Amino acid sequence: MGARAPRRTHGGLGAMRTQSAAQQDSPLAVTPPIQPRMPWRVASVEALPAFRLRVRFIDGTEGTVDLAGLIHSPHAGVFTALDDPSVFARVFVEHGAVTWPGEIDLAPDSMYAAIKKFGEWVVQ
Repeated sequence: MGARAPRRTHGGLGAMRTQSAAQQDSPLAVTPPIQPRMPWRVASVEALPAFRLRVRFIDGTEGTVDLAGLIHSPHAGVFTALDDPSVFARVFVEHGAVTWPGEIDLAPDSMYAAIKKFGEWVVQ
């Protein structure tokens, strides 16, 4: 056996570099910002007086939803349950949609389109 091993073998790997090439090709410099695929997904909801909601979507769009006309309509269907302000106040977000107990929810895509255009969605 020899006194010292060779620094490089023929056709093998050389000595390891001390500086990383990854610093030059940082992914932050080449990756475009993430754009939400479904910007109409609801991020937060808050019950307001007079059967209104304040809604914020994942892309930052915010606005109000006025449900008084729907809730007091003769064609309200399942939404008649929301006529009680304490029930209406139990609103929450589930899977990106405005929801109440009893599986009552609103279509977030329609809500988003109206709020994006007018700042408010009035549901009759």
